[in-house]
Amino acid sequence: MKFAAIILLGFGLLAVASSASLDPTCMLKEHMRSDERIRTMGYPSESHYATTPDGYVLNLFRIPYSHKLQNQNAYRPAILLQHGLFSNSDCWLTGGPDSALAYLLADAGFDVWLGNARGNNYSKKNVLISLNSPKFWQFDWHEIGAIDVPTMIDYIIEQTGQPKIHYAGHSQGTTVYFVMMSERKEYNDKIKSAHMLAPCAFFEHGTSFVFKVFRPLIGKPGGIWNQIFADMELIPQSRAINRVADTACGVDPPLKFLCKNAWLLFAGDGYQNTNLTAMQEMLETHPGGTSSNQGIHFIQLSDYNAGRFCRIDYGEKKNMEVYGQPTAPDYNLDNIIAPTYLYSSTNDGLCNPKDVDTLVSKIKNLAGDYRVPEQSFNHLDFIVANNMREMVNEPVMRNLFKHEEF
Repeated sequence: MKFAAIILLGFGLLAVASSASLDPTCMLKEHMRSDERIRTMGYPSESHYATTPDGYVLNLFRIPYSHKLQNQNAYRPAILLQHGLFSNSDCWLTGGPDSALAYLLADAGFDVWLGNARGNNYSKKNVLISLNSPKFWQFDWHEIGAIDVPTMIDYIIEQTGQPKIHYAGHSQGTTVYFVMMSERKEYNDKIKSAHMLAPCAFFEHGTSFVFKVFRPLIGKPGGIWNQIFADMELIPQSRAINRVADTACGVDPPLKFLCKNAWLLFAGDGYQNTNLTAMQEMLETHPGGTSSNQGIHFIQLSDYNAGRFCRIDYGEKKNMEVYGQPTAPDYNLDNIIAPTYLYSSTNDGLCNPKDVDTLVSKIKNLAGDYRVPEQSFNHLDFIVANNMREMVNEPVMRNLFKHEEF
């Protein structure tokens, strides 16, 4: 799957070659961290580190209060925002204070924490394993859900002294919540409310071209391609790739066709809701990198294990060694008790409405099932759309206030 990065790099070189009068090194933007981005908007920010039991050092960023409210001495309920696949904490900041969920929550009186999963550009350290070791990448989104998210929640509870926090996730950020609640059901007692944006657990009806491309290669466990692609870094952050994406997705970009086609392949048909300024800001640090095992696991759920929400499948022989049974175990969604809300859209190429229907049927204590009324709203619009405030973020905050008293 590294050829995806090579293809992007090729487009980048093409763009630079067509602009011979420009120095390409001057065209590359410096990487601004989440805490720096927050401060440029006038908000206070902090950087924190939490170490998992298996040694991964997770970087969390915090907006402790709003400079507009000056509420640093008031009660501020904590909320953790968790990003999706290939993403990082910056996704919650794109669009600025008028649209982005992190700023809106801070201005509503919340203590906002932005999580980063193991392996992305903010969390690439392990106190026990070298980054250069293949063992560093021997993880999946199962470990992010069963280990990383609980570690971050416990850290926030320790720092704030609050026994419970709120949670919101986008895409894989919802998947790992479902994993945590299935595998670590004691964390129901630590969640006041949870908000799933573009909820992803079932992928039987996904229409994304990504599924069509990779199902024949890695959709079934035990194949040669699974072995080749397993346990490696997938699409790490690269200034060259960032520059290509920025050139393709900027305001009136020369490679707009590339950005639009990539958008269609991954997120769902349509480009009309996109805030290009927010997109450019996000692309400065995206893709953030991840383990290839995460992608393999998702593809399996769209093919060999379609219709199931289960652990990664190694094939019967290794499944017996790892799980003690020939099939990968299902996650038990009956364990979800904390108030959980789903926010989905019709035009989502990854998490299809039919698959959301399946998810709804599996969660017995679901607090809410909100469907975005804008029919063109797609998977990435939840974090970069011009209208994401009214379509998604305001409904999220209304539901949050049902579980909070200031």
